[in-house]
Amino acid sequence: MQDLLGEIPMDVQMRTKLSVAIANRIEALMRAEGLSKKQFADALGRRPSEITKWLSGEHNFTIATLARLSAFFGEAIISVAKS
Repeated sequence: MQDLLGEIPMDVQMRTKLSVAIANRIEALMRAEGLSKKQFADALGRRPSEITKWLSGEHNFTIATLARLSAFFGEAIISVAKS
């Protein structure tokens, strides 16, 4: 397994890890609010299929979308380490 992972560029590994972490965070916040995919989609004016894509861990979020989701939930979706 390590040999296979070693063939994947580090930036791709990191991007995948971050995408899955963001999807997991959104899903956890949805659960905490008791929101189904459809309810969440309706609240954001999106299609449920788009929410499914977001939760798959393969969506490339924009900063604007992450900011909108953070505002919606009243909690940060991601944080940036202070230097």
